[in-house]
Amino acid sequence: MQEEETKTKGLEEEAKDLTAHIADFVETYFKLASIQLAQKTITFVSSIINITILAGLFFLFVFFIAFGLAWWLGAILNSRAGGFFIVAGIFLVVMFLSISMGRKTIIPLLRNLLTRLIYD
Repeated sequence: MQEEETKTKGLEEEAKDLTAHIADFVETYFKLASIQLAQKTITFVSSIINITILAGLFFLFVFFIAFGLAWWLGAILNSRAGGFFIVAGIFLVVMFLSISMGRKTIIPLLRNLLTRLIYD
């Protein structure tokens, strides 16, 4: 009888140890998950900031190129307004091409880019 009580107490202690180990494991798992989430969030946010800065610089680049082209065409045509209208027409054509190709090429490209940013 005493052997069974000793075995029972031993099993109870092992169960308490196992419970403590499981609790430690779960706590460590949640800490690891939160660290991984923080890393992915930081990577995503820094990528978005980088893309925003690059987009702004690209906008300025295109703006000054377009302004210079319009000014140059205006000098050739002896009509500043004509040069600006030609450049505006070029932008209009680019806009229509972007809209027509958007669903087939641009949206999947952006979706894949964002997916890579999130899961890498």
